[in-house]
Amino acid sequence: MPGSLSTEQIQYTPPPPPDGGGDWGDRPGGGARRRASFTALFVLLAAVTMLFAAFTSALVVRRGLGGDWERVPMPGILYWNTLLILASSAWIDIARRALHRGARGSFNRFWTIGTVLGVAFLVGQGIAWSQLRDAGIYMAVNPGSDFFYVFTVAHAAHVLGGIAALAYIEVQALRLRLGPGRRTGVEITSYYWHFLGGLWVYLMILFHFWG
Repeated sequence: MPGSLSTEQIQYTPPPPPDGGGDWGDRPGGGARRRASFTALFVLLAAVTMLFAAFTSALVVRRGLGGDWERVPMPGILYWNTLLILASSAWIDIARRALHRGARGSFNRFWTIGTVLGVAFLVGQGIAWSQLRDAGIYMAVNPGSDFFYVFTVAHAAHVLGGIAALAYIEVQALRLRLGPGRRTGVEITSYYWHFLGGLWVYLMILFHFWG
């Protein structure tokens, strides 16, 4: 009939699945949101890097003045903490790769292991501070202890934020709301966690040679 629409002219676009499926790049503005998310991550990492670089510069200058500087004895648990955060980072990356393969069950298990190890790292930090306090080493005892607490507390604060992000992803995964459209969050969280692991290794090296 004149003016009628043919089947070729009728197109139907199904709505996105309720779990957030569909890659962001396939949705209007999705690619822009993904780029914005990674830009925000890079800005955050740059800010954290600049913060610890400023702390390091202050440490080097203050230590160079000599005088009342004393080395802080490293609690042995800090070395175990290093293994914990590196193992956590490894499991988080294994989980991320499992999700890309579509292995949801494996992702949940591996991500949970990584999150638990991250919490264990934070608990270990608390134990290390407690051991130092028992030994009479407080923040105001000498400049060396001042910097040790500043570095470790600042790092622990960022780790706490990272654990919150890991836990959020964990909840979304258990609620089956971790579709392809939300995998950018998984990637950003995992990269941030890897960064914190590398930052801790840097701090351990710094404490060993300059603490």
